[in-house]
Amino acid sequence: MAQFLDPLLIVSLALNFFALGVSGIRAVIKAVALQGLLLGVIPLFLHPDIGPRGYVLVGVTIVLKGVVIPSFLVHAMRGANIQHEVNPIVNYMSSLLLGSIGTGLALAFSYTLPLADEHTNLLLVPVAMATVWTGFLMLTTRQKAIMQVLGYLVLENGIFLFGLLLLDAIPFLVEVGVLLDLFTAVFVMGIIIYHISREFASISTEHLSELKE
Repeated sequence: MAQFLDPLLIVSLALNFFALGVSGIRAVIKAVALQGLLLGVIPLFLHPDIGPRGYVLVGVTIVLKGVVIPSFLVHAMRGANIQHEVNPIVNYMSSLLLGSIGTGLALAFSYTLPLADEHTNLLLVPVAMATVWTGFLMLTTRQKAIMQVLGYLVLENGIFLFGLLLLDAIPFLVEVGVLLDLFTAVFVMGIIIYHISREFASISTEHLSELKE
């Protein structure tokens, strides 16, 4: 099963560039949802003997990252009546360039890390680092609150990939706690999006400082 791991990671990496290069919010939501689904099944290939605890984690990850949170964001997008990120702080071509540079640095830096022998030749670490970088870019260069939420999700996907290296050592409750924290954060951001859209014609986060109780 290990031979399928790298193709899944390559697809996940390609979704990073897709998220950086398109303005359509629905398209980015679908890309992040697909990435969440891929992350959900990766533990099955990385740890074939994960046991019942691991299978529960796989199921929760797929449902939460691939279905529940994307559905919530689609609903928020419709409620806010926003379809595109029109004027990002950094344009899409520059975002793709920065994403490419970050991915290249992640590949180079990952080979300097003291990894276990079974993880040395995997793409897991460089893809995880590149995904964290992509999420950070989206958080800092997009003005629409929904796109920033998506950036947070991508960043968390990268952290989740790192965590898979220690799946056997990390208690189950810690893994579930990470997913629940993610869900809570997205829920709170949904409330923020609702209040911005109610008070202003735009849901750009530059209006956050003007919100009143």
